[in-house]
Order: sequence, then structure tokens, then C-alpha cells
Amino acid sequence: MDAPPLPRKLPPAPTAADARMRRILRIPDDGPRASARSAENAFSTSVFISAVRCLITYVVLPIVGPIVGLAGGVGPVVGLVVGTASFVAIVASMRRFFRANHRWRWRYTVVGGTILVFLVVQAVIDAVHLLR
Repeated sequence: MDAPPLPRKLPPAPTAADARMRRILRIPDDGPRASARSAENAFSTSVFISAVRCLITYVVLPIVGPIVGLAGGVGPVVGLVVGTASFVAIVASMRRFFRANHRWRWRYTVVGGTILVFLVVQAVIDAVHLLR
């Protein structure tokens, strides 16, 4: 059985905080609405990308890097590239949660926002290592 078609426009933001967050995430009021399923899929993708970033940064490079003779400058470059991909995926999934008016949008914003803070801190650390 097919789901009913989604409305073309987003419904009004339920709270002032929702409206503010939509402005921060640059979600137009007349933009298309996302489905809850697409928001959950975007969440899965962003968590997967963050997990891959963590594995590469904290497991693979420290263990495999010295074994295969990777230079010390490779880790920060890889960290910045994969961290940027993770950052973009998290913001995209936040946008999708708010476009869908998903009931967990604020919970995901806390989780995703926390990960974004860690990504920014790691990016600064990686940039400092590259500039030395």
C-alpha cells in the first residue's frame, strides 16, 4: 500500500524554536516536505559516515599507519576530508528531520550538534598538526 502524497509546502513551525532552527538550517517555508522515513535514512547515513571517520581516525591510522609507513601528515588530511563529509551529512540529516517535522528532530539535533562540536574540535587539532 502506497503512502499518501506529502503536502507540497511545509506546515507552519509548531514553535518559535522550530521556526528559528529552520532559519538556521536555511529551510525555506515554501520548500517540499520530507518524509519521516527519508529523515531516518539520512540519520543512518550520517551516523555511518561518522562511525567510519572515527574508525579511520582512531583505529586504522594509529595502528596501520606505522605498519605500512604512512607519514604523520596523512592522518590530519584524512581526518579533515572525512570529517568534512561527516559534518555535511549530519547537517543534511538535521535539515531532513526538520523538513519532515519528525517527532525526534530536537533529540537528533542534540546528538548531531554534539557530534558537530567534536568534529570542529578535531578539525582544529588536525589543522594545527598540518600547520606545524
